[in-house]
Amino acid sequence: MDILAVIPARYDSQRFPGKPLVMIDDRPMVQWVYEAAKSCPAFSQVVVATDSEAVAECVRSFGGAVEMTHSDHQTGTDRVAEVAQRYPQMRAIANVQGDQPFVTAQMLTQLVTPYLQGKSPAMTTLACPLQQAGYSDPNVVKVLCDRQNRALYFSRSPIPYYRHPTNCAPVLHHLGLYAFRREFLAEYAKLSPTPLEQCEGLEQLRVLEHGYAISVCQTDQAVLEINTPADLVQAQSLIAKNLVKQ
Repeated sequence: MDILAVIPARYDSQRFPGKPLVMIDDRPMVQWVYEAAKSCPAFSQVVVATDSEAVAECVRSFGGAVEMTHSDHQTGTDRVAEVAQRYPQMRAIANVQGDQPFVTAQMLTQLVTPYLQGKSPAMTTLACPLQQAGYSDPNVVKVLCDRQNRALYFSRSPIPYYRHPTNCAPVLHHLGLYAFRREFLAEYAKLSPTPLEQCEGLEQLRVLEHGYAISVCQTDQAVLEINTPADLVQAQSLIAKNLVKQ
């Protein structure tokens, strides 16, 4: 199957302006993500999607492929959807977040495994076992799944409520990686924002509220996302301690 990996890279991040170009060890962050995606054998092509000429120049400087996009997109998925229209030959599109420099080829393969198996879900995402410390952390998004590993709900709140503490529930730590059947991605871009999405600040809830299913694929553990300067310091510390692959 032909699968396109798109890395949305927004320069004007509210919490961390210039984030795609921050240096992590000897490379800008966008290069870390690009090289991780290129190492994944499941992807036919990898491109960076940006409205910033500075980001585009950076990507070209290390030999990467880049697509320029409009500057008025509200979400990274909207940016990915614009680029997907230019690749009609692709059957599926992966949204590889530009703030996950330590994402692995294995994780990305797990994300698109249903498509590789000949299935055609509207959308997939990735999750891993939830650590106890993350259960009450609003920065750790939780996802509940049904018996067919389809998402029931995503929340920043501690869900479910354990009325009987000894019970076990299918709650996982959601990771912000997505893949789409190309036709559905075009439809997704037309969906209107929804109340639960706006309450939680989680755009994937828009899909559920409009009645579509999200298949949840699993991986072993989360990787660090770079959302703030403090996260960058943590990333540098992981590298210094040889705790991540360079």
